[in-house]
Amino acid sequence: MKNLHLTNTLSRKKELFRSLEDGVVKIFTCGPSVYRRAHIGNYRTFLYEDVLHRYLEYLGYRVRRIMNFTDVEDKAIGEARKQDTLLHELTGPVEDRFLQEARLLRIKIPEIARSSTSVETAVRLIRILMDKGYAYRHDSDIFYDPLKFEGFGKLFGLDMSRWPKKKIRFRKDTYPGRRWNLGDFILWHGARGDKDTPSWDTELGKGRPAWNVQDAAMVAKHLGGRIDIACGGVDNLYRHHDYTIAVMEGVSGRRFSSYWLHGEHVIVDGAKMSKSKGNIIYPEALLERGHTAKDIRFSLIYTHYRQSLEVSVPYLENMTGKLAAFREAAKRLTGLAAEPESPGQAAEELVSAMENTFIERMNDDLDVKGAFDRVHDIFIRLLSLKPDGRLGFPASFSLREKLERINGVFQILP
Repeated sequence: MKNLHLTNTLSRKKELFRSLEDGVVKIFTCGPSVYRRAHIGNYRTFLYEDVLHRYLEYLGYRVRRIMNFTDVEDKAIGEARKQDTLLHELTGPVEDRFLQEARLLRIKIPEIARSSTSVETAVRLIRILMDKGYAYRHDSDIFYDPLKFEGFGKLFGLDMSRWPKKKIRFRKDTYPGRRWNLGDFILWHGARGDKDTPSWDTELGKGRPAWNVQDAAMVAKHLGGRIDIACGGVDNLYRHHDYTIAVMEGVSGRRFSSYWLHGEHVIVDGAKMSKSKGNIIYPEALLERGHTAKDIRFSLIYTHYRQSLEVSVPYLENMTGKLAAFREAAKRLTGLAAEPESPGQAAEELVSAMENTFIERMNDDLDVKGAFDRVHDIFIRLLSLKPDGRLGFPASFSLREKLERINGVFQILP
């Protein structure tokens, strides 16, 4: 199972369309942790997912995408206890802020799925896994035994020869660090009488679904048993996406997702952005420094999503300047000339080539940087063809039309 490389998939549209259900690309994208506000490292992931969505629509696909709000899990419950508040009073304002900032950054808001409204589906999946022998009850909890699932860890490439012979159970939803829990992972938290812990009365008993089954439940409820593309951050390669595969494929017996995309981290002061490092940056801090929302969006999508991105003052200033130069060139080239003169063959060829070169780079695993740079290079070459840097009406109109479609993906022009 490989990560997505678009060169051999989206560029052959007819072949991919035949593999889709009703000609719709089904995408699941991991959403924000709604117990705390999102920072620019999180938004970088949401932005590459947004570019993917918009580019698929640019190519003519119909897209159905859901994003999860995991509103019932260990970390959220623990944070609510720490703040001495109810869970929904903690997560509600965080969700609202995320939606506000996402719209500010021109992120297309997909269909939202919540773990708290997918409990019945989670129960059904767990019951099937128990019936098939993948899952079992231990006291009031229910665990998944990865040794029962052939090919467990295939997305990560996990070496199963390291798996311990002794039975080990991991009861928490998540564990810190990039390491594997070599043992059984929890699917269902049985209720333990904690008044401030949400629980549901179900055929499995009173309790709540574990984080490890919640994504599967939300996907099954909203998109069915299989999807085309799954997205998230690179941390999900550890102890999460392979768990989701084991759940979904254990239930259905068929491949869950055709492609997987994982975005790398944002680096600040030489370290991954994290609360423990004290190097978190929120969008409002960049706005206060004079960067616009489109500057922030461009800065976070310009570096390839599979590469770590070091965010610094010089980097942000460079990106803001690069975008300003791009906008100025676009403004000059798409302004109508005084006379409807012919731009000449060289200009016509450059305008004609712009969309093709954009598609060529974007088809190579969403190479936003390459696509932007090539379009900008065409702008520079067009400006050099005329002393006043303006095109005649036919070329200017054609350029404007193509640029509007490209900006439908990038969302960086006024």
